[in-house]
This record gives sequence, structure tokens and C-alpha cells, in this order.
Amino acid sequence: MTAISATGLTKSYGDKAVLAGIDLQIPAGTVFALLGPNGAGKTTTVQILSTLIPADGGTARVAGHDVVREADGVRKAIGVTGQFSAVDNLLTAEENLLLMADLNHLRRREGRRRAEELLHRFDLAGAARTPVTTFSGGMRRKLDLAMTLVGDPEVIFLDEPTTGLDPRSRRTMWEIIRGLVADQGVTVLLTTQYLDEADQLADRIAVLDGGRIVAEGTAEELKRIVPGGLIRLRFADAAQLGAAAGLFDYAAVDTEALRLDIPGDNSVITVKAVLDALDNASVRAESLVVETADLDDVFLTLTGEGVR
Repeated sequence: MTAISATGLTKSYGDKAVLAGIDLQIPAGTVFALLGPNGAGKTTTVQILSTLIPADGGTARVAGHDVVREADGVRKAIGVTGQFSAVDNLLTAEENLLLMADLNHLRRREGRRRAEELLHRFDLAGAARTPVTTFSGGMRRKLDLAMTLVGDPEVIFLDEPTTGLDPRSRRTMWEIIRGLVADQGVTVLLTTQYLDEADQLADRIAVLDGGRIVAEGTAEELKRIVPGGLIRLRFADAAQLGAAAGLFDYAAVDTEALRLDIPGDNSVITVKAVLDALDNASVRAESLVVETADLDDVFLTLTGEGVR
């Protein structure tokens, strides 16, 4: 089943085209990441799909509902966590959740049950009656996401959900997001500038730049787009390094570090061929490390004015 679909979405503000015709097909029960630099159109895409703003052109459906003709159906099926926390600082964590339950038209008893359940799930039960003004950034972000889940949404939009969090809080959020998908079958559309976040969480990633999707695939598929894999060898002395360098025409030699970088596809066959060549020449390496392109390389290669 497809949870989110979009065809030819466009959006402009004056003469500036923010979205220049993007297509999306996101299966239910998966995490899909929109990756791109500031101004690429990530937040605008989320705003259109969550019915906050209209598109200038194209069509989109979320949870089976057209975002224009059936906007109410979309809103009932989704939860949205924006870049900036939506919690009320004057209320406690419990009061924030109960307020959200009222906005979702839950009966009083059901609202209290749901609030208590979410406070325990997000490890906030001990701070349930504490004013939100005293919360850390990580606690506020967890409460923000908990409020999104009060209405038990099918689809969740997370717009840069870990911005400003410390590494421990970010990893906690990652575990919560994974749990939502694994335990409840929720579909998550995640926008992020953190490459490791997309790599860790997303089943598929779309790289958005200049209002267009310039690449889409799994993290591994995207990494294969970008050349840059290499086999890195280190040697005990300059003699061994020199002998090894003579075996590989395109290797880069670092005489100070006694290191040899051999470009390649990093397959098992290639690594074995390198080791066989060293063995046949009686050259001994101290260490071997296989390095592949990462999402940093993908991001830098596929985005920016130079690419456009």
C-alpha cells in the first residue's frame, strides 16, 4: 500500500520556484527521508502534504485522501512535528497532552488514558506535572512527538525533528521513531540535514535540491552513485610502501603516513586481488581498511549551485 503519493508538485513565491515538480511514492509502514540543504524545498513539501499550504500545481494523496478535495480526511490521518517545538511552556507535560486530546475530540477518560500511556512510552512520567519551561531540549522534543501521537496517526511528518539536540537525545529520538514504525506500522516522512540520521533511519532517501529530486534510493544505492571507494594500506617502512606502490598504477602514495590508497569498487573480488598482488610480490602491509563513499559524499556531489 502507498501511504503518500505526489505527482508534479510545484510551488513558487513570487519569482522564486521553491518546488519545480516533484514526484513521491512512499509505501506504508516505512521511513522515507527528504535530504537536502537549506532552501531545497523540504519544509514546503511537508507543508503541502500536511494541507498547511496549497501547491501551485500537481496532485498529492496522503493515507488515501486527496490533500485538496479531502483535506479533513488527511488531517485526521496524520501527525506533524515541525522544526520548532509546539508545546505550551505555561503548561505541564500532562496538561499539554490533555489539551491535545481535547483538540482531537477524545472523551475525557480516553484522553487521560492516552496521555498516561504516552508519558510512560516517552519516559516522561516522572516529569508529568512539571512545567515545560524546566525541560531540556531532548525532553521538549519527546513531548512534542508524544503530542503528535495523541490522535494515533497513520502518517507522521517529522520536519528536522532532532535539530539542536545533543547526540544522546538524538539517538533516543531515533529509537522512538524506529519503534513507531516497527510496532505500530506508522509511515514516517522525515526531513533532515543530518546525513547520519537519514542513513540510520530511512528505508529510502530522496535528495532534494533546487526544488527538484536529484536522486532517490536506499542509502546503499545512493552511495553507489558516487565514486570514491578505496582500499587503504599502511606499511611498516618506506621500502615496503615503495614496493607496493609499484604494483598499482593508480594508487596515491603518502610517504609521511606510509600509506597507499588504491581506488576501487571495494568488492570482495577487488580486495582479494589486491591482497594476492601483495602476497605474490612478498610485500607485507601492516593494516588494510576498506572505505566507501558515504552520504556526505552523495550530498556534496548531488547538491549545490555547481550541480544545477
